[in-house]
Amino acid sequence: MDMNQYLSMFLDESNDHLQSLNEKMLELEDNPEDISIVQIIFRSAHTLKGMAATMGFEDLASLTHQMENVLDLVRNDKLKMQDFIFDTLFKSLDALQSMVQDIANGGEGKEDVTSIVSSLQAIVRGENPLEQPSASSSNVEPTMTTAAIQLDEFQYSVLEQSISEGHKVSYIEVAIRRDCQLKAVRAYMVFDLLERFGEVIKSSPSVQDIEQDKFDYSFSLYYITQQDDAELEQMILNLSEIERASVVALDAETLKQVSQEVSTQAAAAVEAPEIPKEKTSVAMEIDKTTVPVKTDSNANAPQAKKAAANTPSRTIRVDIERLDVLMNLFSELLIDRVRLEQLAGEVKRADLTETVEHMSRVSTDLQNIVLKLRMVQIDTVFNRFPRMVRDLAKTLNKKIDLVIEGADTELDRTVIDEIGDPLVHLLRNAVDHGVESTEDRLAAGKSDTGTVLLKAFHSGNHVFIEIQDDGYGVNRDKVLAKAVKNSVVTAEQASSYTDDEVAQLLFAAGFSTADTISDISGRGVGLDVVKSKIESLGGTVVISSKWGQGTKFSVQLPLTLSIISAMLIQIGSEKYAIPLSSIVETGLIERNQIRSVHGYNMVSYRNSHIPLLSLAQIFGVPDFDEEAEEETEIVVIRKGDRLAALSVQEFIGQNEIVIKNLGKYLPSIQGIAGATILGDGQVALIIDPNTFIK
Repeated sequence: MDMNQYLSMFLDESNDHLQSLNEKMLELEDNPEDISIVQIIFRSAHTLKGMAATMGFEDLASLTHQMENVLDLVRNDKLKMQDFIFDTLFKSLDALQSMVQDIANGGEGKEDVTSIVSSLQAIVRGENPLEQPSASSSNVEPTMTTAAIQLDEFQYSVLEQSISEGHKVSYIEVAIRRDCQLKAVRAYMVFDLLERFGEVIKSSPSVQDIEQDKFDYSFSLYYITQQDDAELEQMILNLSEIERASVVALDAETLKQVSQEVSTQAAAAVEAPEIPKEKTSVAMEIDKTTVPVKTDSNANAPQAKKAAANTPSRTIRVDIERLDVLMNLFSELLIDRVRLEQLAGEVKRADLTETVEHMSRVSTDLQNIVLKLRMVQIDTVFNRFPRMVRDLAKTLNKKIDLVIEGADTELDRTVIDEIGDPLVHLLRNAVDHGVESTEDRLAAGKSDTGTVLLKAFHSGNHVFIEIQDDGYGVNRDKVLAKAVKNSVVTAEQASSYTDDEVAQLLFAAGFSTADTISDISGRGVGLDVVKSKIESLGGTVVISSKWGQGTKFSVQLPLTLSIISAMLIQIGSEKYAIPLSSIVETGLIERNQIRSVHGYNMVSYRNSHIPLLSLAQIFGVPDFDEEAEEETEIVVIRKGDRLAALSVQEFIGQNEIVIKNLGKYLPSIQGIAGATILGDGQVALIIDPNTFIK
């Protein structure tokens, strides 16, 4: 069967399971005694293992199986979660993520996970992998199983008859080395050897479990043969990675005695099953699905949750390319709608006008649905941050509590795809530079645990993302000294800067206040990269800080990058579109109100002066002479807390436009974000106001 057709589905499902595993592991780290979380983790890991095995990615399936062994002990109250177990499981998840990424890139999901597997196996043995002895001393002889195997009546009669006919009946125990990576293969080699010289009557665990790697490095069996016991034992030991083999000959009396003892022990176990103390639920294995059976009286709430969990999913997966095609088709429909509205206005037929108005209402509803289809909850970006902050905090030996609010806020998929890296940089900056060490926090009278708030919310046609910490804040003197040293500002300018203006200096190119270079931050790549990326998405980022109280980064992003509301303007014979999200207001000024200050045109605006830029001069419009105009239309635009005015010839009106990329055929034009097609078929360039304000 060709599995390539299922590869895309496998990758999507694997990433979902890995994300769920990371989230539940973090949840378990906060509540290590909650077995219900372990059950969820185990089931997710088990599903991932099955998927990987089905697709033929054996390395991925093998590592997941080793994780299952640890989780199985935890969920059965045979192992308590500790810090080193969490660290090892998180390393396993990182390796699994790397394998899945390799598969997505066309690889086979191969990775050297020997050390991780050894650590997981050590945990199963009850050891701390951080305190393991050297490799030369790790091959300590494992404890052999001493309990015989319970036989049914038929199996017992076969063994008894074999002894009476002169055959040798042996009880064999085999232990495989703990550092063996493929113990199921070694067990198969033992069975293959034995079946050449005799017959295996029964084994423990069963042959099926051994083939599926469901045993703990040792197994035992009843065996009928004519081979000498010592010779048989030596043949088993000659196989590679066999730690120990024991062959014990049985006569009729010994067989009967052992069988009776095992039967008695089994009967006693059935009559008086051992019930773990403080156990509140019993797990029943039914077709490999664990079903918790509550024994407490307050069972209604869990049952309600279970019923909700069993509700069929009302969502489907849709390929991103299909959404892009749908968006492009609707864009064409929107252009035709505007054209029809213009024609209906010219023809002035009542029935045509009525039909076009109805089509406009329907297409508006369709537009809302199409845009919502492209909207993705920002949780898809936020959900990887708790794990990242947890690892950074451990690396820096800090205590940090990451609080996430508004994870259900929706953004266009295009923005979601691009915003992840800037947020990672800002969060790493907050953890490393922002939050103090435990000693410094206690000395400052703060709690030993720092708080980083990651918050998202809607406001108008924008989404705001805030990253706030309660750490040091921006050190004014240190930032100014570094800025002057790097010639970002002069000493005279620095003395007049407010605290907020000083904070904005962190966005200067290559600016970093880190004293030492590390893998976390301070690598010479400052926040200017973050700012450039956010501005390329049509957004802005500002900093506010108070020394000793913390720092807040506020990122403003447009809801969508595909269809926007814009103000259409005309300059000469050319038309332009300015996004409404950047416009503060429009106005009309007389030419004598324009002042020249240090060679720049300035206009008075609300008790201040702002620069005035001529779009006709910037874009070289040949058929418009604004100097001949007595009055000038202006558009006041904003970038962060800075304002500027653009002079235009006239306003056409507000309209919804479809953004079209200029592509590779046109060079990057300063101040142009793209183009749109108007209702009359004319192309209008979309102005990017952010490039005009420095």
